[in-house]
Amino acid sequence: MNNITKNILVIDVGSGTQDILLFQPGKNIENCPKFVVPSRTQIVAAQIRQATAQGQDIFLHGHLMGGGACGLALRKHLKAGLKAYATEQTALTFNDSLEWVKGMGVLICNEPPTEAASIWLSDLDTASLNQAIKAFGLEVPDQLAIAVQDHGFSTRESNRSVRFRLWKEFINNGGNLKELVFTGDIPHVYTRMHAVREIAPLAVVTDTGTAALLGILTDPYIQPYLEEGMLAINIGNSHTLGAAIQGNRVYGIFEHHTSSLGLDSLSALVQRFQKACLTHEEVYKDGGHGVAMHPDMKAGWNFIAVAGPRREMAKPLHWYEVAPFGDMMLTGCFGMLKGLNLI
Repeated sequence: MNNITKNILVIDVGSGTQDILLFQPGKNIENCPKFVVPSRTQIVAAQIRQATAQGQDIFLHGHLMGGGACGLALRKHLKAGLKAYATEQTALTFNDSLEWVKGMGVLICNEPPTEAASIWLSDLDTASLNQAIKAFGLEVPDQLAIAVQDHGFSTRESNRSVRFRLWKEFINNGGNLKELVFTGDIPHVYTRMHAVREIAPLAVVTDTGTAALLGILTDPYIQPYLEEGMLAINIGNSHTLGAAIQGNRVYGIFEHHTSSLGLDSLSALVQRFQKACLTHEEVYKDGGHGVAMHPDMKAGWNFIAVAGPRREMAKPLHWYEVAPFGDMMLTGCFGMLKGLNLI
């Protein structure tokens, strides 16, 4: 472990939960304070639903953030015949094209109409986090490390296509996951990470997929399998991500929507990926994000380690269920610390 003396607040922002670790160097990591609470998109969605139930228009302001649940709540609000106003920045939460968002029926403005309920958007709510930390007599750290799923910005192609174009570039450029943990400049394409930096300018940021894969690699049981190559799979509430990893290098990645998968379809997808014959087109046409493989990826990858809050669906497949530091739900947090060479 590095000789780091500062506490770090590590936050893995998912679609269902935000998993939080207050890392305190010098203390057994199992004893560091931790929280698993609803994600910001779930909180915002509940606020939108409340306004809908009360027949009240809404004004969305703040920052670009993850969509998912809040996007669904917004569509239902508009379908109910109620108005939704949003600043340009928050409107980009729902699509990279402002024209597309306007087509949903969202009215773009900078000042809230007096009759509209004001709803603040952001993946990071520092005020609530600080209040929770202080409530237990703990010191709020200056340093943050945050993971969000960032598809990448584009008004010309789908976010699924952008995401896998970026994954393919990563794999072909060496596939070292630690290079995707940004302590300095963030590539311009990652607008959701930039939105986090608007609130926490010095935050370390990365993608939730990167954090999950690195976190799986912290489980000591899997270390002997890394030399010959293994599969790391994270079955999240919204997305299932798998990677073929050998040593410190990722040779292939696939990603699908968890809601589209069952036991049989997941098993078949993984088997084709193990054989290096799963194609981007078949996953994309099935509604998933896609597949990216290095030309040198061969068949194999027999050992499979799985994490994620929906990993229960894979139990009949008898994959190894990771529990780094005894806590599977903090896998992404541990992954960020590994990316920073802190564990």
